[in-house]
Amino acid sequence: MKSSKIFADLFPPSVPVVETRIELEEGPYYPEEERYIADAVPERQREFRTVRVCARRALRELGHEGAALVPDEKRAPIWPAGVAGSMTHCAGFRAAAAASTNDIRGVGIDAELHVPLPEEILDIILLPEERPMVEDLSARYPDIAWERLIFSAKESVFKAWFPLTRQWLDFLECRILIDAPARRFQARIRALRPAAAEHGLTVIDGRWMAEGPRGRGLLGTSAIVP
Repeated sequence: MKSSKIFADLFPPSVPVVETRIELEEGPYYPEEERYIADAVPERQREFRTVRVCARRALRELGHEGAALVPDEKRAPIWPAGVAGSMTHCAGFRAAAAASTNDIRGVGIDAELHVPLPEEILDIILLPEERPMVEDLSARYPDIAWERLIFSAKESVFKAWFPLTRQWLDFLECRILIDAPARRFQARIRALRPAAAEHGLTVIDGRWMAEGPRGRGLLGTSAIVP
């Protein structure tokens, strides 16, 4: 496993994160997992297995051994009781994080290639009030693909949100505020979502990093619900 540092500084020590840039084929394989990828192309099978190897390594640090991580009816992975977890994968990168629910209620991670989002999808990702922030940040810090970072931040927030609410969250129901110097962000869930207040999720804090300037390396984001 090659040591990357995408998530190394984005979580407290109590949250183990395992990352890899190569596919991991270590066993054992779990029949209940394998049936989900039986008809998938080999690339998808390797991706599915590798991210679960990462997850099991993270779980081992919490004292959980040999957990099969199958998707539920909404395709979200089912973690062992007492664990909040998250997985992510993009081209050439896989990672998983896990935390004890005694310490953390929800966790989300996302990794993205550090390239701008296609112009034609910006309207479904960015709120009108986020666009001036992107313009300002782009002028001050042109090496960061800020619209891609906001996309990644929302993905991390959604992964922390969904296991707690069992509700989907649209990109336009979540506003991201970015603190560039501190490499932090805050997500504010719009008031039209009653579940946000019911579960104490009106505001979710996160952190981010960029491996290199836009066009190079990866972006990583994390979100935690204490």
